[in-house]
Amino acid sequence: GALSHGERVTPHWLLGGRTRRAVSLDEKAPAPARAKVAVMAEGKELVLVLEKNQLLAPGYTETHYAADGQPVTMTPDHTDHCYYHGHVQGYGGSWVVLSTCSGIRGLIVLSNNSSYYLKPLGTPEPGHHHVIHRAEHLPIQGGTCGHGDDLGSTIANIVQLFQPVPQRAKRDAWRTMKYMELFIVADHTLYRNQNLNLGHTKQRIVEIANYVDKFYRSLNIKVALIGLEVWTERDQCAVTSDANATLWSFLQWKKALRSRKKHDNAQLLTGKTFRGTTIGMAPLEGMCSADNSGGVSVDHSEQPIGAAATMAHEIGHNFGMSHDSTGCCVEATPEQGGCVMAAATGHPFPRVFSSCSKRQLENYFQKGGGMCLFNLPDTKDLVVGRKCGNGFLEEGEDCDCGEVEECTNPCCNAHNCTLKAGAQCAHGDCCQSCKLKVAGTICREAAGSCDLPEYCTGASPYCPANVYLLDGSSCAYGEAYCNNGMCMTHHQQCVQLWGPGAWPAPDACFQDVNMAGNTYGNCGKDSQGRYVKCDKRDAMCGKIQCQSSAKKPQGTNTVSIDTTIRFNGREVKCRGTYMYTAKDDEEDLSDPGLVMTGTKCGDGMVCKDRRCQNASLFELEKCVSRCNGHGVCNSNKNCHCDAGWAPPYCEKPGLGGSVDSGPVQRDNHEAIFITLLLIFLLFLPALMIITYFWYRRENSLLNKWIKEMRRRSQETYRKKTISRKSTGGHPKAAFTLRNISTSSHTNKAPRATFPPKPSAHQPSSQPVNVVHPLRPAPHSIPPRPRDPKPARPPPPASRSPMVPTKTVVSQVKLPPPKKPLPCSPVRTPLVVPKHQPPRRPLPGSPLLAKELPPAHGQTLLVMVPPTNFKASGISAMSHPTRPLK
Repeated sequence: GALSHGERVTPHWLLGGRTRRAVSLDEKAPAPARAKVAVMAEGKELVLVLEKNQLLAPGYTETHYAADGQPVTMTPDHTDHCYYHGHVQGYGGSWVVLSTCSGIRGLIVLSNNSSYYLKPLGTPEPGHHHVIHRAEHLPIQGGTCGHGDDLGSTIANIVQLFQPVPQRAKRDAWRTMKYMELFIVADHTLYRNQNLNLGHTKQRIVEIANYVDKFYRSLNIKVALIGLEVWTERDQCAVTSDANATLWSFLQWKKALRSRKKHDNAQLLTGKTFRGTTIGMAPLEGMCSADNSGGVSVDHSEQPIGAAATMAHEIGHNFGMSHDSTGCCVEATPEQGGCVMAAATGHPFPRVFSSCSKRQLENYFQKGGGMCLFNLPDTKDLVVGRKCGNGFLEEGEDCDCGEVEECTNPCCNAHNCTLKAGAQCAHGDCCQSCKLKVAGTICREAAGSCDLPEYCTGASPYCPANVYLLDGSSCAYGEAYCNNGMCMTHHQQCVQLWGPGAWPAPDACFQDVNMAGNTYGNCGKDSQGRYVKCDKRDAMCGKIQCQSSAKKPQGTNTVSIDTTIRFNGREVKCRGTYMYTAKDDEEDLSDPGLVMTGTKCGDGMVCKDRRCQNASLFELEKCVSRCNGHGVCNSNKNCHCDAGWAPPYCEKPGLGGSVDSGPVQRDNHEAIFITLLLIFLLFLPALMIITYFWYRRENSLLNKWIKEMRRRSQETYRKKTISRKSTGGHPKAAFTLRNISTSSHTNKAPRATFPPKPSAHQPSSQPVNVVHPLRPAPHSIPPRPRDPKPARPPPPASRSPMVPTKTVVSQVKLPPPKKPLPCSPVRTPLVVPKHQPPRRPLPGSPLLAKELPPAHGQTLLVMVPPTNFKASGISAMSHPTRPLK
């Protein structure tokens, strides 16, 4: 029948085959690593396939207080618990979250529209010990978180918050998931509400953590409970009906907790009721911060899943997820519950994270947030039930890729969890194609200017633990300091509030607005919830003031508060923000309009607790002094050396990096240079030697090829020579080549002379263009003194001078001489017998003329313009036979 009031049922353990055993509340329930439970719901039997959740982290502790107020801490076996995740047999996409500690209690989801809640009866009835409800019929008190959003009034809309994680995705969970170590505190009121039963209080806390873990699996975040504490004697911090004051007090107490118990995030569960409808409160982007990584939640419902939903929502704010703005939630309709981070929700509870929330989470990680979440533990320490095929690497296993039918890992033998032949690894960021990546390969890049990269070691398939710059390190070109791996600047926060193009307003805006101490300008609230006026030195740590052309700030419930001031003789608009809520007492301490903790507010000063305080750079300066000026300090207070220097103290040459980050690989350009150098020094000389000896072999192909190329070149040359023989004359028609020669036996022949120097009295004389003065060979004609009267023509020579046959021709055409030519080049033309042909053929080009020894006489090559002038005794014909060389 209908399950509006619940149906009485008795679950049964399936012990193998058809053996069944009823679940009893009187005996301690068994806690096997894997189990099956059968339960009836609306006339059909559901078989729950369960597997222990790896919930408790290594080093898990439980603390309570003795009567004298001293803490008592125990370290139980973190593998011994009774909290499970699983699915319903035969229902694809189903999932189960429950505990078997005292009876069976938990959530059973068959599909998006069908889910049940199973719990033990308060008063067992004969034959029945449990009751099962439809999830939408289980009442839960509604409320708002400190940001003013309604968390709804039923459990139905929690159903799809826990999105089922496919089994195949689990196989690589430790490669992709982040790991959050959660510490939960139960106040004294909650302990009293559990009838002062310490065991029941602890059980409730762990059960809540089991739901929160399931909540964040869909975001690739693994939540592991690192410890719990129950304030059995009295509250260790001020817990009041003021959510803001309670959060402030708890965060102050958490600082002391951090020194004795390492954790990533701490949450306070209180049994008190806050004013108004507030049931939770947390700072924005506080994750991993020593000051702000925490929140408070009211345990407002009978079932632990109600408080788990509230806590998960507040942790979302720690992760930087703000309320969804209009148009963000397209994944679910209001009838389906809307999205988790919606500003206001009702029936039913939200089911999914919106794309905006996922994008905000991604941006938070990209800018350096959540640095502590990347330190993944050794998976074998988290496994509670060792078995080959469960998808988790355990001690004694080389790999584990799940059941045989599920395994898709090419490196792992699924039937015995061993590596296949030739494989070195099967999992991890430093494993690729079944081989370990080379040492120095980057496996985690720096996220933001305050993070440091990590490199594979070459020995492990897993990336080293994440490290980042030590708090107080300079960033943003000296304008800010690093804080928990994030570079906190006023500019970054203005862009986050107003969008791109926003900038911080002048300091005068911060002082004028924040010293007012009202709703729109303050340095936070005091323990009584009253706004605090900022001192002048603290003004940069109050409400942030920006300058932007945007019409309104980003966010659904945020409006702009504009103030105009006079600054340097001009008006300046200071733009602040105000986050409005249904009631004033529902406003969160972590108003997004307040300057973030860790933001620089002066030289060596940062914002902390809404005050501008000393940055406490002593530890940083002490660490940096050990790095010899060649490195920075990481979050483990070790030197991260610059390129070219070796850790640990950056005093010797090396590759850079730190003892925490893994070895740094040489830059690619260095490897390329070394490779090229080896090629030039080894490969090329070897190639040349081989080629030489190959050529020396008479019958080698190389030798034959070179000879063939030589023969073809000679044939080509001969063809060109024959072509020149068939073509006469100078290639340039502007010049004519004449052959003027004498014989040693023609002394009696009449000698013609060159035309005399042109003058005004000889208008009919023809000019001679002498390219270069031609001088006789020094061995044939003795030197004679220079004529002191160059204007007079030279006397007739008794014999023809010996002139070298080589003609040097200038490539630049010279103008006619403007001065009288010297005596030497101006001579009478030589007489050449008309019957004597030239002894040598004229060249195709006078530039090819070469000096050859004269025979029987001297030959003079002269270039003259093509005119009708012909000196007497000069042959008008030339007979080219072979070009000069």
